[in-house]
Amino acid sequence: MKTRFLRMSVAVSACILFSPLAGFAAGQTRIIYFGHAAFEIITPQNHVLMIDPWLKNPSNPDAKNGDPVASVKKLDYILVTHGHFDHVGDSVALAKATGARLVTNYELGTNMARVLGYPANQMGFDTLMNVGGKITIAGGEVTVFMTPAIHSSSLDAGGDKPGPLLYGGSPAGFVLVIKDGPTLYDTGDTAYFSDMKLIGENFHPDVALINIGGHFGMEPDMAARAAEAVKAKLVVPQHFKTFPMLTQDPEFFFKELDKRNIHHLLMNPGDSLTYEGHRLKS
Repeated sequence: MKTRFLRMSVAVSACILFSPLAGFAAGQTRIIYFGHAAFEIITPQNHVLMIDPWLKNPSNPDAKNGDPVASVKKLDYILVTHGHFDHVGDSVALAKATGARLVTNYELGTNMARVLGYPANQMGFDTLMNVGGKITIAGGEVTVFMTPAIHSSSLDAGGDKPGPLLYGGSPAGFVLVIKDGPTLYDTGDTAYFSDMKLIGENFHPDVALINIGGHFGMEPDMAARAAEAVKAKLVVPQHFKTFPMLTQDPEFFFKELDKRNIHHLLMNPGDSLTYEGHRLKS
């Protein structure tokens, strides 16, 4: 598989939560995977973003050895694709600890403040958006495009016990265009849709983080079609293996990518990728 050519690009970041900038060279972009759909991005100017930060997910080794939320010392922005618990994750606790601003759709952000207690002063028209729009964050270093996703989005208002489901706005994905860094596409939870080819035509992402879990989103064969449509230079699978009903092994997905001559890489929780500009560092 093509993963063997890229293994050298993966650095295991077991201590990254304790010092998110440890060993990080200025001018580089680092992408860290925490399992399930949770990613951290450290930009060349040392802005720190997290996407769908469920750090306490059962795949994250740091969750087994302590409180991964308490270990986060710097976080500037939290991006949430939709309202389900495994994507909202630990957003509120992280926001209260770090002051991170929330990037998501307007309805979800508003309900996260009203119901979950996300600090309302850490979101606003500079960060709340909707599908088809773009915003610029991190002092102009990162441009965020919100892309469509075919899924659902609701927020559980019950706290520790199941409660009524509140409207979570439109589910979405994100394209992040990082100045002097890579362009990244996170599909969020979605079915395959043919307009993914427009994402490829417009952005040609350097790396695509694609959900392959099935059941609640794309099955691996359709995820491979999505990878082909978005024209990603590198594909990383996500949102799998965490629960028994999800795809447990990405092997079939990788075989489908090989047929299409698409480079791919398996990131285990704790692994990271480092980019210099648009180039994956070897």
